[in-house]
Amino acid sequence: MRICTLPQEYFLKSSFLMKSLDKDDETDLEKGKFLEKDREKTTRSHRAIAAHNKALLSGLAYCISSCCMILVNKYVLSGYGFNAGISLMLYQNFVSVVVVSVLSFFGVISTEPLTWRLIKVWLPVNVIFVGMLITSMFSLKYINVAMVTVLKNVTNVITAIGEMYLFNKHHDNRVWAALFLMIISAISGGITDLSFHAVGYTWQIINCFLTASYSLTLRRVMDTAKQVTKSGDLNEFSMVLLNNTLSIPLGVLLILIFNEVDYLSKTPLLRLPIFWLVITLSGLLGLAISFTSMWFLHQTGATTYSLVGSLNKIPLSVAGILLFHVPTSLENSASIFFGLLAGVFFARAKMRERS
Repeated sequence: MRICTLPQEYFLKSSFLMKSLDKDDETDLEKGKFLEKDREKTTRSHRAIAAHNKALLSGLAYCISSCCMILVNKYVLSGYGFNAGISLMLYQNFVSVVVVSVLSFFGVISTEPLTWRLIKVWLPVNVIFVGMLITSMFSLKYINVAMVTVLKNVTNVITAIGEMYLFNKHHDNRVWAALFLMIISAISGGITDLSFHAVGYTWQIINCFLTASYSLTLRRVMDTAKQVTKSGDLNEFSMVLLNNTLSIPLGVLLILIFNEVDYLSKTPLLRLPIFWLVITLSGLLGLAISFTSMWFLHQTGATTYSLVGSLNKIPLSVAGILLFHVPTSLENSASIFFGLLAGVFFARAKMRERS
């Protein structure tokens, strides 16, 4: 019986082959892990870029809609010489109600049903809301856009004082310094305003108090309002629908009190199709501000939102001066620019205070 023996070289070659196969398997595993990690990094980078693009797009949409809304309102009230600010507000709110109701009906957005309990709780807020819109219309008719944006800074001062007394909220020195700069810029801007109009400034001061009151009252009422809703929550779309729906009967009452019906029956503007197109656009822009501000706030945060809102006033003021040929001086331009910078400084101070 013959035993077949294999040469030693065969075993060496076999062991070398086995080792090389093991190394190849390890290399493949390492390559697989590397490729998996590379895919994860690529996915993360794509998500980061997508998030950045969404934040940029939402911020741009918010800035454009808010700027266009104020400029279009100014054009309607001053350019066309439309003397029915309450009627303009009423029509804009009516457009918002129609659009939100249609979107809710088709399931694009969700809104809370308007019950009597919810209406009773929300009515005080809505009265302030309507007053805020109307006084804004009245002031914008007489004051240029740049000065309106600077004078609106006074709202921050009133709100900060209200927070201190109503909610025991204390602000740091940077916030108070920014508020002081806002007051100085508003006073100096009014003194150097070549197109100063006492009636317009009066309406704007009232608007500042109403806007601050709306912000402070909203915080108190929202908690109560959530308790009387069916879902136990009140989203932004529901608040838009609630505010604009309740403003319609109140707006009709104010139109009768201020006798705008007589003006509306005589003005030739209502017979111009282009005028209806412009005021409808203003209503859509008002609704766009609500949607884009919610979108931008969701994509970024309250701090970025407030800072961009302050920075947004700078191009708005420049556009208002250039488009409406506002007479200005070096002193008034400096006051406006100073006030806008104070607004940015205030936003940054609030960001640091929150952090």
